Amino acid sequence: MENENCTYLREFFLLGITSHPGMKLILFAVFCLVYFLTLLANMGMITLIRMDPQLHTPMYIFLSHLSFSDLCYSTAVGPKMLVDLLVQNTSIPFAGCALQFLLVCVFIDAECMLLAVMAFDRYKAISNPLLYAVEMSSKVRTRLLMGVYVVGTADGLIHTVLAFRLCFCGSNVINHFFCDLPALLLLSCSDTQLNELVLFSLFGFIELSTISGVLVSYCYIISSVLKIRSVEGRFKAFSTCASHLTAVAIFQGTILYMYFRPSSSYSLDQDKMTSLFYILVIPMLNPLIYSLRNKDVKEALGKLRHKSWL
Repeated sequence: MENENCTYLREFFLLGITSHPGMKLILFAVFCLVYFLTLLANMGMITLIRMDPQLHTPMYIFLSHLSFSDLCYSTAVGPKMLVDLLVQNTSIPFAGCALQFLLVCVFIDAECMLLAVMAFDRYKAISNPLLYAVEMSSKVRTRLLMGVYVVGTADGLIHTVLAFRLCFCGSNVINHFFCDLPALLLLSCSDTQLNELVLFSLFGFIELSTISGVLVSYCYIISSVLKIRSVEGRFKAFSTCASHLTAVAIFQGTILYMYFRPSSSYSLDQDKMTSLFYILVIPMLNPLIYSLRNKDVKEALGKLRHKSWL
């Protein structure tokens, strides 16, 4: 019976953030600026790290990949969302919707794991600085990054295949500004228990593992810092972790609220606001968090400015 009612869709329509014409123009102006700053800040961070030899350390190599992940998932959603605020036809092809969802899944997962890898890197740097270069060698970094992208891609493909094999009966209007899983599941007339189970098990495992990795790393970091006798040394060690902790708290807090809150408190309008924050605002904030209080990045920017003036 389910197969008889199943509609093979060629496209979806995205309702977007709001249907109010006046608000659309305001939101376009605001998020166009946010997306421009996201592009500028993340591309600038990647370029700066590549150009300055002083930043060719594990910490900044991982940071450049964090900026790359931010760029990828914000670009998968941002331009389409901005165009939809200005046009009447907000359709997205079925394949385009699947690709957008896949990219968001892959790079959100990658960011979760990169934050854990960066915490591990800080632990190695603070606990045993003399062996840091050996323990975080190029070979180790490559394996960690390969693990991040392989796990992210595998998880994204599983969710995408399971989501887009569902039957969609009747409406093809997604009450969201991008192809997100909860909104897609609401459209389906198939049994979505498997999708929900896989979401909570696979993505839940990634979240639990990465958060546990961050917490364990920081327990060891605190233990190592407390052994440092000088107050100045302790402050310097803690200050190198402050930016990372801020980024972890903002990103992981938003993701946990988005996907692991009780179903009784679920609201599509609330979901849209939360999604806007982690899809567009967090990618803009990350480079600022890591650069404003970072002495190495400030020095690299100063050198770049000096070269441009010369």
